[in-house]
Amino acid sequence: MTDVLLVEDDPLLREATQLSLERYGYEVRTAADGHAGLAQFRDRAPDVALLDVMLPRLDGVSVVRRIREVSRLPVLMLSARTDPVDVVLGLEAGADDYLTKPYDIPVLVARIRAALRRTTDFTEPVPYENETLLRFGDLTVDTASMDIHRAGRLLDLTPTERKLVLEFAAEPGVVLSRTTLLERVWDYACGGDPRVVDVHVQRLRAKIGHGRIVTVRGFGYKLAP
Repeated sequence: MTDVLLVEDDPLLREATQLSLERYGYEVRTAADGHAGLAQFRDRAPDVALLDVMLPRLDGVSVVRRIREVSRLPVLMLSARTDPVDVVLGLEAGADDYLTKPYDIPVLVARIRAALRRTTDFTEPVPYENETLLRFGDLTVDTASMDIHRAGRLLDLTPTERKLVLEFAAEPGVVLSRTTLLERVWDYACGGDPRVVDVHVQRLRAKIGHGRIVTVRGFGYKLAP
């Protein structure tokens, strides 16, 4: 059974979300503030965490940062605010995705499933054109082990970041639109906020080299071959 940690200070929303997710077969643990959420995480790491942005005692962005110090587990931010600054702060802190309140439970479940798939997609080799080792300058992508090295150093990437690298490496030099990346990496059948892609590409550039992923204005991104 998938273990979900839900950190939400609104008691009605917390209980309603917990009951709904349990009907989908999830085991849901809850906390009402950031410190309590971290205590739950440290007691037993969940499979996925759902964090409200505006939490008492310790806000959701700070909770993400502390989780990311020790874990790569999928984190989804939940926010009643649509201010781009709030969205970007959450994603830059290490969140994989976000949802704006009020959200539909089926949409939340779909996002959880997609986040978990990104985590488990690396259990089986995914060779591209019968090649397992791809090189792009000082960047090496092993599609069998899913290890990604830069200048011989193994990079510490989140599952979402690794999947982004694999998508770019599969088609070096080909421009991938934000819509395409949302579909392939985040499993969005349609729609989705392109800022999710932009922030993750920005974070990825800092790890694999700023010149490695090129912006093609008006179209999307490509990996420099």
